[in-house]
Amino acid sequence: MTTSLLNEFRANTADNARGGPRWSAQQVLALFELPFNDLLHRAHGVHRAHFDPNAVQLSTLLSVKTGGCPEDCGYCPQAARYHTDVEAEALMSVEEVAAAARLAKANGATRFCMGAAWRGPKQRELDQVIEMVKAVRAEGLESCATLGMLREGQAEQLKAAGLDYYNHNIDTAPEFYGEIVTTRTQDDRLDTLERVRHAGLHVCCGGIIGMGESRRTRAALIAQLAGMDPYPESVPINNLVQVPGTPLHGTERLDPLEFVRTIACARITMPKAMVRLSAGRQEMGEAIQALCFFAGANSIFYGEKLLTTGNPDVEADRALFAKLGLRPLAGGGVS
Repeated sequence: MTTSLLNEFRANTADNARGGPRWSAQQVLALFELPFNDLLHRAHGVHRAHFDPNAVQLSTLLSVKTGGCPEDCGYCPQAARYHTDVEAEALMSVEEVAAAARLAKANGATRFCMGAAWRGPKQRELDQVIEMVKAVRAEGLESCATLGMLREGQAEQLKAAGLDYYNHNIDTAPEFYGEIVTTRTQDDRLDTLERVRHAGLHVCCGGIIGMGESRRTRAALIAQLAGMDPYPESVPINNLVQVPGTPLHGTERLDPLEFVRTIACARITMPKAMVRLSAGRQEMGEAIQALCFFAGANSIFYGEKLLTTGNPDVEADRALFAKLGLRPLAGGGVS
């Protein structure tokens, strides 16, 4: 690392602790372009300074309302306009969600996330999700929901019900966003995130890589996340899962080591965040996952299914943790 970049790193680390100005896209790009070993060494040092390096948070994600979404996100098999194998389903019952939460807890999960394929919830739908949140909290789990864009007052209702986190990804850097989604703008997403913060909820916000973007775009995504004030407490990094029938099916696949670099840059620029390996983990293999954990990933989605796509099963994850000497993080992430 050059002296000037090291000085910038130190300055920005101090800014992160204060919640002040953080990283420019150019500074993050400079991190991406470090020799791989140097980047991982720096990222692991930051990770070890803030977390137990051998503890990983286990989260479970349940699709409580699948398919039929009116949006046109190019990566998503739940969009009604695409011809995929995903069929539209009704909203699950509170009893079904509570049973899934109990199973997740029995398998070691500490956070339970609920996703619904909506542009945004209607009030009657939100009322049902609120009961789900209460049921999940009654099981002693942290709760998270991703329901699309929220209107005024909806985040406050979720907070009052006991929701801990709201997930709303910004997907990609602003300059690339219109290539992926046209039915909303990234500013729409940021408006919801502002409402979530104002309501006092923790923010879960990340993006998707491997959608044909450049390294510079990936750097801009990480810089945008790190530049939020404060940056998200939870940062899911997704590797595109290509689903036949979606516009991004057939995109050139991302080099796995570039994914590791992205995890490392997220850790350096957001040192106190939970950085989660999310979609695409099934395709990574054990060696790449191990590198991601070393680079600063300390949260995974745990279970056989991630919304509508496959996920490494529980036994496979347990076996990998045993090989690596990892253990589940006790309790939740941010209280």
